[in-house]
Amino acid sequence: MRHLLGELHLNTVCQQALCPNISECFSCGQATFLILGTNCTRQCSFCNVEKTAPQAVDTEEPLRVAEAVQRLCLSHVVITSPTRDDLPDGGSSIYSATVAAIRDSSPGTRIELLIPDLQADLPSLRRIVESQPDIIAHNVETVPRLYHVRSGADYQRSLNVLRYCLELAPGIATKSGIMLGMGEQSDEVMQVMQDLRGVGCRYLSIGQYLAPSREHYPVREYVRPEVFERLREAGQALGFSHVESGPYVRSSYHAGQYR
Repeated sequence: MRHLLGELHLNTVCQQALCPNISECFSCGQATFLILGTNCTRQCSFCNVEKTAPQAVDTEEPLRVAEAVQRLCLSHVVITSPTRDDLPDGGSSIYSATVAAIRDSSPGTRIELLIPDLQADLPSLRRIVESQPDIIAHNVETVPRLYHVRSGADYQRSLNVLRYCLELAPGIATKSGIMLGMGEQSDEVMQVMQDLRGVGCRYLSIGQYLAPSREHYPVREYVRPEVFERLREAGQALGFSHVESGPYVRSSYHAGQYR
């Protein structure tokens, strides 16, 4: 996997975010591709993605991602990116081109886009939707009270992104994810889950926050496995079609199993 990624000059969020599941996923030929460079324009204090000046857009990247998907014979692929507030369209044109390239070479592959908020810009979101991915994901990450860890983000804006995508294309499933252990309260988590269902979100991932370093936002609690199980059951009761909930769960973990 590392050789292929190096050969095609591709990045993965698995490597950039120090995902704890990287060995399991790479050994199974699974990866979450990180397009539009490795540097983010926001300063979120929980994330390991670089915060320096973003790289120039690589217009050939979509074709290389599509080649990797074809060579790995992926049945489900997740495409994500850092936030690119420096780009007028937030990078939506590259997302769209990537979907088109994968559809052309691997028409049977299920495509999931994990997008930044794109400033909730409707033309950019429409471009994402019109590329016709199978799933559009956008993570709210945490409860509104703790949004100071998401520099430049806004909780209501994130909910609006999910709502707009569903309104633009009711047939495309939407998905979100939250982290636990940052100091949230159980009632706050339940409210977030209800808010997500309120904008039609179909899929949900819930995982344990793990600080990438001592310089990042500290872990306030290591949540017990039974709490994750209770939240999974609560999510199903609220009407989510699939809830992946556990300490090592990340947004794209077992992504192909969401139905």
